[in-house]
Amino acid sequence: MEISSSHNSSSSMMWFFKDRGFDDNSIQGMFRKCKRLEVVHQEKANENWEYLRSIGIQERKLPSTVSKCPKILALGLNEKIVPMVECLKTLGTKPHEVASAIAKFPHILSHSVEEKLCPLLAFFQALGVPEKQIGKMILLNPRLISYSIETKMAEIVDFLAGLGLNKDGMIGKVLVKDPYIMGYSVEKRLGPTSQFLKSIGLAEKDLQVVAMNFPSILSRDVNKLLVPNHAYLKKCGFQDRQIVDLVVGFPPILIKSIQNSLEPRIKFLVDVMGRQVDEVVDYPCFFRHGLKKKLQLRHKFLKQRNLSCSLSEMLDCNEKKFQMKFGL
Repeated sequence: MEISSSHNSSSSMMWFFKDRGFDDNSIQGMFRKCKRLEVVHQEKANENWEYLRSIGIQERKLPSTVSKCPKILALGLNEKIVPMVECLKTLGTKPHEVASAIAKFPHILSHSVEEKLCPLLAFFQALGVPEKQIGKMILLNPRLISYSIETKMAEIVDFLAGLGLNKDGMIGKVLVKDPYIMGYSVEKRLGPTSQFLKSIGLAEKDLQVVAMNFPSILSRDVNKLLVPNHAYLKKCGFQDRQIVDLVVGFPPILIKSIQNSLEPRIKFLVDVMGRQVDEVVDYPCFFRHGLKKKLQLRHKFLKQRNLSCSLSEMLDCNEKKFQMKFGL
């Protein structure tokens, strides 16, 4: 009798998925991921599906959302899903933020409000993260709820404190800027990256400035990105101390595409603008500005009027101030 009931549920769920456009491979994959689907009644799955649609998950995104975490069709709607959604709504400030977070990481619905979400909120509050910012972090990176506070998160906090970021809520500010840093391994990624930055000459204070202003550099791959970009800067003729100044002044210089970003700007600086390459040391944010939208247009304007100025005077202002400054 029980076997027959289970078979009927499984069969009805097959039709449930087929009616919603899932192919056989996807359906089999979901049954493998979640054995509970074999005993879920179609009515329950439909109720959960309709609720997810009612909170703003688009119809076209529902299949991929459910494929990532088929278990959400087996969860108790009022016992598990609704309480988590209602709590997440209190963290959001914009429409569809909660729906977007769930579509990104539907597993968030399988976690307990009391056992996972509340301790996570308390953890970030203890680090000095303002309540509104905590909401933004969790909705931007909902995977945070799946990490262990005692092991993974505490290890990241200890690592950041070891860099000297242990005053005035500095760690909290780093996490707000880059909530994704919590997903990386200290041993395999964050540690080696910080060691590389030290090896090219960044002092502890330099590393703190870089981590505060652009923390995501700590989670980038040393060999794939940082080493080639550092080698390119050396090849351009920058001295070690100058490279440190460039990295501290504009950390993304170590992760920007050489071919699509750094090289075209250096070529334009030297070949078209006729400037010395080391002028960017005084204004590392030169590499932040768009080549076509800003550099070329402003250089052309100054050249036509036979005007000369430093890179910062040319670029470190909006269009209105630029025009006022140079007499338009």
